[in-house]
Amino acid sequence: MHKYLVIVESPSKSKTIEKYLGEDYKVVSSKGHIRDLATTGSYGLGVDIENGFTPNYVPIKGKSSVIKELKKDVKDSELVYLASDPDREGEAIAWHLKDALGIKDKNYKRVLFNEITHDKVLEAIKNPTVIDDNLVKSQETRRILDRIIGFRLSKLLQSKIGAKSAGRVQSVALKLIVDREEEISKFIPEEYWTITAQFKEYEATLFKYREEEIELHSKEEVDKVLDKLGDKYKVESVEAKEKARKSKMPFITSTLQQEASTKLGFSAKKTMSIAQKLYEGIDLEKETVGLITYMRTDSVRLSNDFVSPAMKYIEKEYGKEYLGSVKVSKKTENVQDAHEAIRPTSIERTPLKVKKYLSGDEFKLYSLIFKRTVASLMADAKVNQTTVILDNNDYKFKATGQELLFDGYLKVYSDYESSEDKILPHIGEKEEAVANTVLPEQHYTKPPARYSEAKLIKELEELGIGRPSTYATIMDTIRERGYVSMEDKKFVPTEMGIETTLKLQEFFSDLINVEYTRDMEEELDEIAEGKLIWNKVLKDFYDLFEPRVENAFQDMEKKEAEETGEACPECGSPLVIRKGKYGEFVACSNYSTCKYIKKEEKEIVEVVDCPNCGGKIVEKPTRKGKIFYGCNNYPKCKTAYWDRPTGENCPKCGKLLLEKKDGSIVCSECDYEK
Repeated sequence: MHKYLVIVESPSKSKTIEKYLGEDYKVVSSKGHIRDLATTGSYGLGVDIENGFTPNYVPIKGKSSVIKELKKDVKDSELVYLASDPDREGEAIAWHLKDALGIKDKNYKRVLFNEITHDKVLEAIKNPTVIDDNLVKSQETRRILDRIIGFRLSKLLQSKIGAKSAGRVQSVALKLIVDREEEISKFIPEEYWTITAQFKEYEATLFKYREEEIELHSKEEVDKVLDKLGDKYKVESVEAKEKARKSKMPFITSTLQQEASTKLGFSAKKTMSIAQKLYEGIDLEKETVGLITYMRTDSVRLSNDFVSPAMKYIEKEYGKEYLGSVKVSKKTENVQDAHEAIRPTSIERTPLKVKKYLSGDEFKLYSLIFKRTVASLMADAKVNQTTVILDNNDYKFKATGQELLFDGYLKVYSDYESSEDKILPHIGEKEEAVANTVLPEQHYTKPPARYSEAKLIKELEELGIGRPSTYATIMDTIRERGYVSMEDKKFVPTEMGIETTLKLQEFFSDLINVEYTRDMEEELDEIAEGKLIWNKVLKDFYDLFEPRVENAFQDMEKKEAEETGEACPECGSPLVIRKGKYGEFVACSNYSTCKYIKKEEKEIVEVVDCPNCGGKIVEKPTRKGKIFYGCNNYPKCKTAYWDRPTGENCPKCGKLLLEKKDGSIVCSECDYEK
């Protein structure tokens, strides 16, 4: 018997928190969600559409035993603290726990752990709240929307073109990738030329003739200019301006994913996985403590409890002149300010102090978060930007350079941001100079770049689509569904990805688009604020959506299965390639009269020698068709990897190096990453 029960989502978080609380408390984990929508009822949606979109919840597979244990714990407690994560999804989980475990209103409290540290956990326990029903309804509406769109469109696409799935945000993200690819394919490069005058200590580029901007599109045009240029260039003006280089905002979820991608080479999924560990708790010498605040947020706010000691740290470490001010975001639309930006839980836990307790990747991400937060509170950098205009027979050439006058926030953030100086020599007005060389260069305009993970996340955020917690899942899903491939760490739509988008746009262009998806996000926000009624939003959507689906089932052309050129050995009908749950297979076109399926001898793809037994590591499919790499001497040798072995050994520990799907090379044993 214990007086108080605290239920959190994560087992590792429960261990950390239990160390902070006294003997009266028992801390247990729900291991995430315990219930989800059933797959019964109309179209298997698990939603009673006719009766106000009432959801039918059932235990998630494997969670019945968790629920049973939690019920015992609840029965043995006087008061239950529901401490799921501090966001909308966490609020919904808290409600599900209360409902599924039969906890009465008088016997529970809701607590929010924005950071897992001793003082903040105790403070949260002392200041409990109750479940926010509006937040729960907002999240419930999101889940029902995603279920309706996902189930109905996925069924449609599977039956018509063999695509695997569709989704409210997923399909819009895919559309952005497909649209970009179309822009690239239609792009016609245009020729243009530059003329650069190279002097002894600097160079200047032609940009005007008299007062008009000049554009050169052929060698003939360039030759005409060169013929008119004299030997001497006269300095027409020298302008020096001091400019501020603004310090950056602290991280929110999307900007952390973007910066970790471009500066550390981490995928969004990897970034969030590491951030989760840093938030939930790291074992230090004398304590287990969360090193960062909650990592799913779109607020740049920093608490006064952190800002005050951080300012003292900056003044002590770098000097008073490096003190800046707290950043205030101009972007308020769609921002949920329930908790702070992603920051260290203590300014005293510098990266070097905790390095020995972290893996290599954990240290890299923690360093990035720590330095970004400190930099956000520091003074702007100052540069002296100089622009020199030179005249040669009315042709104007421009030379620019800058000199760093004060490093400001770059004192701590220069590892992640370029600050190269291009300093011009002293140049006086009315001086004359003679160029060593005049260099004409031919160029061609380039098409827009394909989306990298970081760029796509940035685009989704700027368009107001999705939420911080969804970006990593979206990136994974479109890859796993075979809608995109990766080339040079950029998204390239596959034939199936393009066909899926074209079909969705043919029948659902007014629903599967940026504007509608953004408007829906705003409606979900208004439900969270108590301004809209959740099931009315669902009804308005469904009344618009369902007739379109019915029409598409009737009018969308069914893609004929591709014939192999072989005849069925049992009935003589053509054999065709079909798509199944676990990938493609060859079967009779006369299904269901004839149920012949061709059994294919799969080619064994040897990858490398097994490092443990001398056998061969070969490609193997799981029962669900996912590829892994295992030893051909199984079951005697159980060596196996999810990522493809490279055949090279780790320079740090000597074990096998693996190539991940995003192209990064990692060690199969230690934290080494190439």
